[in-house]
Amino acid sequence: MTQRFADSSPLASAEPAVRFSALFAPEVVPALTRLLDGARARVAEIAAQTGPLTYDSTLGALEEVELTLDRAMGIVRHLEDVSTTPAWREAYNTVRPEVSAFLDGLPLDAGLWRVLQSYAASPDAAALDPVRARHLKKVVDAFRREGADLTGADKARLEAINRALSDETSTFAQNVVDSTAGWSWVTEDETRLAGLPASAVAGLRAEAERRGVSGYCFTLAMPCYQAVMAHADDAGVREILYRAYNRRATTPPHDNLPHVRRVLSLRQEKAHLLGFGQYADFVLADRMAGTGARAQAFVLDLQARTRAAYQAEIDALLAFRRELEGPDAPELQPWDVGWYARKLQQARYAFDDEQLRPYFPLSRVLDGAFALFERLYGLRVTPRPDLESWDPSVRAFELRTESGEVAGLFHVDLFPRPTKRDGAWMNPLMISAPGTPHLGLIAGNMSPPVGDTPALLRFAEVETVFHELGHLLHHLVSRVPVRSLSGTSVAWDFVELPSQIHENFCYSPAVMPLISGHHETGAPMPAEFLDALRRARTFRAATAQMRQLAFAELDLALHIDYEPERDGDVLAFTRAILQRGTPAPLPDDHALIAAFSHLFASPVAYSAGYYSYKWAEVLDADAFETLAPGEGIDPAAGRRFLETLLSRGNSAAPEDLFEAFVGRPPSLDPLLRRNGLIG
Repeated sequence: MTQRFADSSPLASAEPAVRFSALFAPEVVPALTRLLDGARARVAEIAAQTGPLTYDSTLGALEEVELTLDRAMGIVRHLEDVSTTPAWREAYNTVRPEVSAFLDGLPLDAGLWRVLQSYAASPDAAALDPVRARHLKKVVDAFRREGADLTGADKARLEAINRALSDETSTFAQNVVDSTAGWSWVTEDETRLAGLPASAVAGLRAEAERRGVSGYCFTLAMPCYQAVMAHADDAGVREILYRAYNRRATTPPHDNLPHVRRVLSLRQEKAHLLGFGQYADFVLADRMAGTGARAQAFVLDLQARTRAAYQAEIDALLAFRRELEGPDAPELQPWDVGWYARKLQQARYAFDDEQLRPYFPLSRVLDGAFALFERLYGLRVTPRPDLESWDPSVRAFELRTESGEVAGLFHVDLFPRPTKRDGAWMNPLMISAPGTPHLGLIAGNMSPPVGDTPALLRFAEVETVFHELGHLLHHLVSRVPVRSLSGTSVAWDFVELPSQIHENFCYSPAVMPLISGHHETGAPMPAEFLDALRRARTFRAATAQMRQLAFAELDLALHIDYEPERDGDVLAFTRAILQRGTPAPLPDDHALIAAFSHLFASPVAYSAGYYSYKWAEVLDADAFETLAPGEGIDPAAGRRFLETLLSRGNSAAPEDLFEAFVGRPPSLDPLLRRNGLIG
């Protein structure tokens, strides 16, 4: 049976269309074991070469080994993310350490390092084209940065650290999923539902019915949580969910705090072992920021430019509460901020986010986004109902270029499930050679359909869909001859540019008719709603920016400055930093760090790199003025963006790709202008 599984498993296939129905937990270990055995044998062959070395026999062969394993393990990890079961998790946890150890150990293979160094000094290497020469330099630099020059005990210790980081971060991620899914609160008291939209109430009732209980069931799924924070009139209900959400993964058997401490310690030890003063410098050595100090300076500069407007927004929100409730109304609590902010927005702009929801059925949003991509880039999206997916709610599509070539296949999985992790993401499941379709997906936890009512999105969810579709385009349209430099395989502080730039189209008068229409009548969204939406774009923009910058400050502080012996408890340390970006006093039990998956759900992820959201926002705000002058749809600019940046992956330095499109280095002013912080 083991042999049959290994030979026939979709995990061993190079086909871009995955046969998900043929994937079973028992096949994971034998299939990955067979792939690992083949990978080890191939690496040994590469390392044993003695004759003339070529690009294909060295870098090309090594890339094939890595990408084959990445694809197989990526599918296993993907199913753990979106539809985990005890058997699947056990299989994933069995193969993950071995695969991670193999990939992490490649730079520590003395024979492989010898061959790569020999090839780098060869005449063949000196004659490489610019893209392959870049690949060679990046691989050699990465090997050296990851410990290729270490010997003896230091090499063994690095291998142990890498294994431990893989284990700790995997457990962290699983604890967040289990802790989030394991919490619920049920009430039969309808008065506690006051203020909630009808769609949210229907969702609470449906969740209770699904669980076989009477009344209304609240969960920490994002659509439920966000509806309560913004709309529930009962402050007690808001507090219950707020405290539960921000205490996730802090109690046994899902307590992540020990894992946070161990991950931080291991990361700093790894950095020191590799010759870096602190972990942030190790991570950022190959990114646009370059060093932890430069990233910190960027964050501090933006905080300084935002602080006055942020304080004014805090004062305005408290003043608004006291207008409503009298001069003795108490200070805001963190679970009050979203509720009063929505009321203030409604008073200031005469519209409510719930008024927009009927105009954003998910099907219309997706169809409109695809219509934009066709007009702007010449890319055509068509459904592929014949492609297998992992859940009945998932839809599949293909993307064709203007010439008719199939650039990629992709899946869309946007509704929450108890077996699915939270958040939203794009996953590049398969990176193909030019001429062969890539495979990807976008996933999220958006407002689901309720009964006969289709999925109706909040505007923020519309922006998230565009964000993830931007990542997806970056992956699918890539035409880089070196696959490991393809698509989103770019510096982390550049990778958010293609995603964030597409969010801007959600506010465009030219795009809004494409992505909106009343779900019952098809009527266009009233012009006054779009006008109010555009005017409200800068509403509390300083607060939103300071929140993101606080996350970035926290991340960098943990990976540059934090010393447990000096700074004490990590919860208190991080809470003090988060307070600087929170317009109300955080409670003593606030423990967001225990569920901060961006930083701790994988060995690297966004650790020491959370600043990159804002770094890329500077780039996207600037580049959007070139992509969409006047916020319209400019096919000529779109084709140029596709050609000079979107399809180029990591084939050139990100600074060069940006300048090739915009014509100059980036400026901070467009972001500050877009957020209403300068005129």
